Amino acid sequence: MPLKRFQKPLTGLSYYTSDKFLSKIGIGKEDHHFWKQIGKGLICTYALFGTVWVLNETSPFGWWTLKPVPKEEKELAHLYERRLFPYPGDAEAMEEFVAKGGMIGTAIGPKGIIETDKDSFSYEKQLQDNKLDQEALKLWMRMKNEVVSELQEKGFDVE
Repeated sequence: MPLKRFQKPLTGLSYYTSDKFLSKIGIGKEDHHFWKQIGKGLICTYALFGTVWVLNETSPFGWWTLKPVPKEEKELAHLYERRLFPYPGDAEAMEEFVAKGGMIGTAIGPKGIIETDKDSFSYEKQLQDNKLDQEALKLWMRMKNEVVSELQEKGFDVE
């Protein structure tokens, strides 16, 4: 029997089988359970984040949206409520719809008259005017209090 001392070196693809290569980079047969658990975790995480994302935009619960709603938006929420519109061919339902108030927030009112003061620009302007009035009132009260305190320091009786 000849000695097997000097064997030919294995080269090419016969030496690196796919199992040996995959086990070297960490995704061999013995690592399948680990990667399966990682995949399950990722699927659950993505499902949870997707659910939160969908419910944040269209929440069936009125109390569970993640974004805070400003006070001005709450006051104007009635303008954006979902309305059931009648079928255009049904004249009786259309008349009833227009008599009840028509489309809230549109330029045409219930009587068919064009209302120019009910657009989004005028609401924004009204909110800005209210904020300006509040700031002016704060400034006026602060100035008044300063003047009253100065007069009281000088000895005048001011209420």
